[in-house]
This record gives sequence, structure tokens and C-alpha cells, in this order.
Amino acid sequence: MDAVNSGTGPAARVAARTATLRDLGRQGYEPVWHAMQRFTDARDDSTTDELWLVEHDPVFTLGQAGKDEHVLAPGDIPVLHVDRGGQVTYHGPGQIVVYPLLDLRRLGIGVRDYVCRIEQAIIDTLDEWNIGAERLDGAPGVYVGGAKVAALGIRVRRGCSFHGLALNVALDLEPFHRINPCGYAGMQVTSVLDLGGPSGIDPVKPVLLSHLAQQFGLELRPTPELPDLNFAA
Repeated sequence: MDAVNSGTGPAARVAARTATLRDLGRQGYEPVWHAMQRFTDARDDSTTDELWLVEHDPVFTLGQAGKDEHVLAPGDIPVLHVDRGGQVTYHGPGQIVVYPLLDLRRLGIGVRDYVCRIEQAIIDTLDEWNIGAERLDGAPGVYVGGAKVAALGIRVRRGCSFHGLALNVALDLEPFHRINPCGYAGMQVTSVLDLGGPSGIDPVKPVLLSHLAQQFGLELRPTPELPDLNFAA
């Protein structure tokens, strides 16, 4: 996938750089989370950046600012306290999750710019299906008509990012009623399908990856190899 930026907009300031793309398929949350930590802790200045694409088994995650009272009735869905920013969200089948494992210092990108670029990639992706999306001040993520369609939760350690974004494509939205999404009681959540887009994640994945690559000036090189997902608690 050749996604070198054409030279317009914010991404024009980032030099093209090769990054490895790993499509993990459907995975439990915890092994992928710990694999991200291991990758970030082990990398050095010469480590190639990576993007991990995954569809998670059902799980609620609370970020570092997460409060248990925002988990209203989890039922049979597990709840994990994790080391990303933000409050509580839900991951499940039919949602695209992307973890950009990027050396932001090497790319010359600050944290606020990093968040804006992710949001813009999602906005541009939705525009492919004539879905008008936007940011909301003080509430990271992407929204359509005030309803949240994509959530962001990031962590930066030693200038390197992990965790990332979750785009609701064609998932069961019922679990969001069991929480206060992102810590906001009554926040409405929507999906690409409900907004008139595709009924599955496969058509959306390459579009989203292309826009992410453009925003960060990356040329993505897919590999069939998966990270080491073996994790012993």
C-alpha cells in the first residue's frame, strides 16, 4: 500500500517513512495490550514504526482517568483497567481498532498534533461514504450529529505512541448503554452502518489505513507476521 502524502495539509510536514502494518484479525484485548507495551519498551531509535489493526472480543476498558462508577452494568463483559488516557469505552466485534506504534519525536509530531491527525484521518474516511463528521471541543474523538462514532485513547512513552483509535463500523451498540461512554452520562454513540455506510469492516479498513498513512507520511508495508501475543498474568 503506497500512501505517501501528496504535499498538502498538515501531513505535508512529515517526511515519508516506511512502517509495518500487521492485521491481527480478531483477538482478546489483554494479550494485544501487553504486546504493545513490550514493543514500546523494547524499541530504540532505529525501530521501524508499526500500525496494528485488530478487532477485539467484547471488553470494557477504563483508562488512567477511568472511574468505576462510569461502568453501570457490565454484565458478562469483562472490565479492564489499562494505561491509556481517557475514561471508559467498549470494544467488540464490528469495530475497527488501530494501534499506531509511532516514534513521534522522529516524525516531528507533538501529542496534540498527533491526536488531530488521527481524528482527521477518521473524518476523511467517513467522507468516502458522504458521512459528515467533526470534532467536538474538549471531547477527543469523532462525532456525527453529536453522536460519537470513533473514540481515541492514547499513551506516549519516551516519545513513542501506543494504544490508539476505535471506529464503530457495524457493531452491536447495546454495550454502550451499560457505561457512561468516555465518562459522559447519556452520550449518544453511533456506527458507520447506522449512518448509511458499509455493513462490515472489510471495505472500511483499507480506506482508514490509507488516510492514516497519509496523515503521518507513511508508506505501509503489510506483513503476515503477528507480534508475540503470549501473555502470562
